[in-house]
Formats: sequence, structure tokens, C-alpha cells
Amino acid sequence: MSRESQNEESRGRPSFSLRHRLFRALWNVTWIALAAWTPPPLHPWRRLILRAFGAKVCRLSDVRGSARVWYPPNLTLGEGALIGPKVICYNMAPIELERFALVSQGAHLCAGNHDIDDPDFKLFSRPIVLREYSWVAADAFVAPGVAVGAGAVLGARAVAFRDLEPWTLYIGNPAQAKRKRKGHLQNDRSA
Repeated sequence: MSRESQNEESRGRPSFSLRHRLFRALWNVTWIALAAWTPPPLHPWRRLILRAFGAKVCRLSDVRGSARVWYPPNLTLGEGALIGPKVICYNMAPIELERFALVSQGAHLCAGNHDIDDPDFKLFSRPIVLREYSWVAADAFVAPGVAVGAGAVLGARAVAFRDLEPWTLYIGNPAQAKRKRKGHLQNDRSA
């Protein structure tokens, strides 16, 4: 079969199987009904729901009720990791937050996008990882395939299209290194 006929055949078809779409629909209804309204102290309950849908969630990690996780089996949260209020976790590919990684309110972790050069505008996905003690600040955006280094900070409303070096503050769109972070954590973790 030629590439042209394959493209014609695939046009208009859903990117994900019916089973996958039904799973996500059940997930969304469950989260809205059982978790979206919960106050911050009910993080054990939200962890239980996430685990029931396949997320790998460590003790003392938290996903706030107003956050949106697209596909729980692609979410891994290390000890003390936090996904804050109104975060969009578009995890078409795996998204991992290591120990004590933080994502502040309104940030967007986007592990999927479209190939703008493909005539069919096909979806693609790449994993995102936030290394330990990293922080994605309010309203920031992390693009597919980005690794946020240990202790790195992506400032408020900054946009990361490339990997961020450890223990460095990034600001702007696109994110640019501003300076190295100061403090004891960097020295303790680099050994």
C-alpha cells in the first residue's frame, strides 16, 4: 500500500482506540465525581483514586483536586512530589515527577503535540521528567520531551522547549538561563 493511500485511509480516524477513549472517559467522570471537589488535606483519597486508575504515586505526594491528569497510567510521582491547583498534565507520554518536584498552579505539562509538517497533522508524544527538587512555577509550560534538571526552576509563565540544567533558574519564552541557584540543597545533592 502506498503512503498516499495509507494517509487517505487514516484521515478522520481517531488517534486512540475506543478502549483507550472509554478508559479516559471513565477516568474523567470518576475524578470529577470523587476528587475534583476535595480540599487539599484529602490527598490520601486522591492518591487512592489515581492508583486505582494505574498511576504510580508515592506516599506523601499530592495532586490537587482541580488539576487535570489526561491518562493516569502515564503518571509517576515520587516521594513528596506535588501537582498544584489547576495544573494541566497532558500525559500522552509518561510524565514523571521525582522526589520533591513541584508544579505550581496553572502550569501545563504537555507531553503531546502535532507534527505540523505532516499533511495529516499526526499526533506525537515524548516523555517529560522533572528531576528531584525541581520547580515549575505558576502558569509555566513544559513541552514534549523536556527534562527539568534536579533543583532547576522554570519561572512563572516561562516556556521550556529544551532540557533545563540542574540548579539553574530559567525565565522567559523561550526559557533562558538567568542564574545558578544558591543554597545548601545543590551541594548536598551533587555528591
